[in-house]
Amino acid sequence: MIISAGFRFRAALAAEKPLQVAGCVNAYAARMAERTGFKAIYLSGAGVAAGSLGLPDLAISTLDDVLTDVRRITDITDLPLLVDADTGFGGSAFNIARTVKSLIKSGAAAMHIEDQVQAKRCGHRPGKAIVSREEMVDRIKAAVDARTNADFVVMARTDALAVEGLQAAIDRMSRYVEAGADMVFPEAVTELGMYRQFAAAVQVPILANITEFGVTPLFTVEELAESNVSLVLYPLSAFRAMNAAALNVYRAIRNEGSQKNVMDTMQSRSELYEFLDYHVYEEKLNSLFFQSSKKPENE
Repeated sequence: MIISAGFRFRAALAAEKPLQVAGCVNAYAARMAERTGFKAIYLSGAGVAAGSLGLPDLAISTLDDVLTDVRRITDITDLPLLVDADTGFGGSAFNIARTVKSLIKSGAAAMHIEDQVQAKRCGHRPGKAIVSREEMVDRIKAAVDARTNADFVVMARTDALAVEGLQAAIDRMSRYVEAGADMVFPEAVTELGMYRQFAAAVQVPILANITEFGVTPLFTVEELAESNVSLVLYPLSAFRAMNAAALNVYRAIRNEGSQKNVMDTMQSRSELYEFLDYHVYEEKLNSLFFQSSKKPENE
């Protein structure tokens, strides 16, 4: 029996409380996350925009851009992948349905869809605008209806906290769950007590987005567990570290004419090969080459 990605995501959530979800901007990052023990991973829309396209996360990237990275990640790991689907990649129910079906077909386990307007902004930046509750409810209904696998998780994200306040965000989340959302994602939460209020109101798993340099404090897993949070997301932590390390190396090479002084910040060749299973591939190649090079005995 084939176990679906959505089933694996739900199983991981049941097994680890709260479930730590590691942001992975590419397939190699997913390999490292898997080897370090994470049970679920995440593809950020901001990560696709910045990492794959070199652009800001301002609704510039497309569904196809996201699917390219989804397929690369799910091809290399069985860890269940949660995907940032922004506002659904289109204004109609048919666009949202296409997004859901394409994500499932590409191996994703879950998606979150948000209630910002189509011209969205970063959830931790000013100037956000959100659609009506009714329009977001329609987005959720369209996503749930489009599922070709019942285990695929539809998560509702709201940016209402920063725009309309706590009670409005709670009311919205309750409506989204009534519309069929499996889990919820309140963005830009500033206090632990807010998570408790969300959890009490909706009675479904709550995700805490613990992103750096935003408005949400860097709460610990223990603090979040005590606040009834079910999933803890670290969307771009490794990506930011990678960028800082790369920039340091580029500057050293350019300014000093050598990388000698930054070698200690690099992953070694042997470590890279270990994560890639390089020697397994090499042995397979050698085996195939040896077999193909042998001459038949009757010659």
